[in-house]
Amino acid sequence: MPPKIRGMNANPPLLKRFTLMLSGEDALDATDDLPHLDNPPMGLPHERFLLGKEVPIAPILLLGQTDQAVSPSESIACLQPVHFHATRDHLILMNQNQIDLTQEESSRLLKTVLPYLEEDFENPLLFQGKRDWFIGAGPFTTLDTHSIDQAHGRNIDWWMPRDTHEEGLAKRWRKLQNEIQMLWHIDPINQEREQRGLPSINSIWISGIGKLQTVQTPRLFDQIATIFGESPLLPGLAKYLNIPHQEKIDPSCLNNGFAWTAQSETVWNTVSQALRDKQLDEVALIDFPKGKTRERVLKAKDLIRGSWAFWKKPEELSWKDITQQ
Repeated sequence: MPPKIRGMNANPPLLKRFTLMLSGEDALDATDDLPHLDNPPMGLPHERFLLGKEVPIAPILLLGQTDQAVSPSESIACLQPVHFHATRDHLILMNQNQIDLTQEESSRLLKTVLPYLEEDFENPLLFQGKRDWFIGAGPFTTLDTHSIDQAHGRNIDWWMPRDTHEEGLAKRWRKLQNEIQMLWHIDPINQEREQRGLPSINSIWISGIGKLQTVQTPRLFDQIATIFGESPLLPGLAKYLNIPHQEKIDPSCLNNGFAWTAQSETVWNTVSQALRDKQLDEVALIDFPKGKTRERVLKAKDLIRGSWAFWKKPEELSWKDITQQ
């Protein structure tokens, strides 16, 4: 083997990269015109991308909300107090951001139904957050469920839990759900909420069932130094990967950063400026057109709109231009 030339690096220098992920919607509209599918797709595209095909959301959420140890092999379910809005012929699940549930209300509602939950799940409660309660899934481990983020605003009939390996579990869950609905229907909390003009807490939602050991994160996190974003999934994911997490973007920590945030355009303005200033070499943009994962790597030159008219001043692409490409 010839000797190395002095000054030659064995490995090229790593590029300074920032990764920005956008939320993905289902490639379907679960209303009256359902596609010919037996079941809804498992998880939203970004949920599948971050956590793998089994989408074990519950243990990741639990990991992010508590310092207690989470067993990698325990199947965990997430339970959430919700509001079903009645229309003329069906019920619609409201997003939790719309119901304005307080910590005190959550605690009182849980106290009312906790004996029923622990009896049917055959497990003690693991942790109570304001919006999310966690319990060992026990006999409900194999239920096929969907997150509120995926099912909200839609007719719940198609999004209710379904049997996969063992028949009768979905029926057993609906029986427990009905019992809880009756208990909460007469609970003073709902009378108080109605007096304040707030939607009643009239049902409970189960989702995210899974184990930490089934999480499958994308390889890109091997190079990520900081995770940014306000999604409740991210603190747990960051802890699982042993990567620092911050809700807001820190312009001084863009290199090897990853962001998933509702403020995508604002983040883009920051990182595109860093590209132009050569603080970054490239930005990886991940989105999910029609539910399919797409990754594009953009450099500073890619931010300029091409034109055959050489006398015209180059025009920079807008965020709308970038996302609609």
